[in-house]
Amino acid sequence: MSVLVYTESENGKFKKNAFEVASYANAVAKQMGTSATAISFNAEGNSDLGTYGVSKVLNVSNNSLKTFNAKAFANAIAEAAEKEGAKVIILSSSADTKFLAPLLAGKLGAGYVPNVVAVPENTSPFTVRRTAFSNKGFAHTEINLDIKIVGVSNNAYGAHENSVSASIEDFRPSLGESDFSTNSVEIDKVLGKATIADADIVVSGGRGLKGPENWGMIEELAEVLGAATACSKPVSDLGWRPHGEHVGQTGKPVASNLYIAIGISGAIQHLAGVSSSKVKVVINTDPEAPFFKAADYGIVGDAFEVVPQLIEKLKVFKAQNA
Repeated sequence: MSVLVYTESENGKFKKNAFEVASYANAVAKQMGTSATAISFNAEGNSDLGTYGVSKVLNVSNNSLKTFNAKAFANAIAEAAEKEGAKVIILSSSADTKFLAPLLAGKLGAGYVPNVVAVPENTSPFTVRRTAFSNKGFAHTEINLDIKIVGVSNNAYGAHENSVSASIEDFRPSLGESDFSTNSVEIDKVLGKATIADADIVVSGGRGLKGPENWGMIEELAEVLGAATACSKPVSDLGWRPHGEHVGQTGKPVASNLYIAIGISGAIQHLAGVSSSKVKVVINTDPEAPFFKAADYGIVGDAFEVVPQLIEKLKVFKAQNA
């Protein structure tokens, strides 16, 4: 009776959160005196999961599953759970898995808790700690159903190496036409840049930049830092930046190690969506901007003066430490 973990991938490469949830599954398995088994879809390097404590990988190689499909993936994971006798299933808390998890819970008659930030406090009763009230508090939640599904909050637990030898087993779930009743017609993605979901650093701009023509310095700072670019809701509403870059409670949540807000005053919805970031830095001309109360570091100043200087200093620092 292993702990089953779904490891996300894209274009054949594991996402950053795959190694985090694998580490979490290994920790839970140790608590329960069992082992961790992963299921992956069309991913390369399955043996790499052994570095994070996964002893067995169910490798699904199916061209129909190269693109994420919530219903088909949920049914495949449910079949894997039944095959392995898994009573605990670990997922990330990405947009895809939050779509998939309720379908999986319904299929298995399981209890599902998202946004979990720590290993279970108890396994009998099975109790986890998760964020609540837009990350302003924590809830200690018991899952009393036979099968438990845990959604691990991104960047909350971290990836921890605990090397074991992972056996790879081909797994062919019995999916039918009804599993693909909903399909993606087209997916537009920004290529060659860090994504908001996986980035350790996010550089975000607001209306203080005055127009889309000034976004060059945001992109340059992000490039120097190896960061993803993002924006506030008003910026995407104005059409300055694509809606895929809108972060906050009504956009994409951010749980980066470093979040830099430039020209963003800090509406409550924005602050709620980025509150899981480890370190928050704000650059704004208004010393009364709400973001300063939430930030770890702040600079009261004109972004058009501060950011170019910051870029140059970072370039010098990188050159000296190359």
